[in-house]
Amino acid sequence: MGARKRILLVEDHEQIYDFLSRRLERRGYEVIIAVDGAQGVSKARSEQPDVILMDMSMPVMDGWTAAGILKRDASVAHLPIIALTAHALDSDRERAEAAGCDHYHAKPVEFTHLLAQIEACS
Repeated sequence: MGARKRILLVEDHEQIYDFLSRRLERRGYEVIIAVDGAQGVSKARSEQPDVILMDMSMPVMDGWTAAGILKRDASVAHLPIIALTAHALDSDRERAEAAGCDHYHAKPVEFTHLLAQIEACS
């Protein structure tokens, strides 16, 4: 895989970010964690990850808002965002895309499919 790809995981549920970060790290990724959308925006700007995995329902600032802020910021607008959400309706996919997310992944996370999405972004 060459240089370690960096993933910013923006997720407020400890069980989910612990599970995903451990599995991603075992696959050779470097994982940066943010626990709300505001932290996610800040870390995206400072860390410049290769891919952002963004939970859409979080405290402080939700993923819909955070994705929109990132896509309007020229310094990070190029970063691919994969929406992670328990909202699995077609309208939720459309809302994620309208917010600026490049891909959509319904929870519960199907890890093999998520890996394929991450690789497609790189």
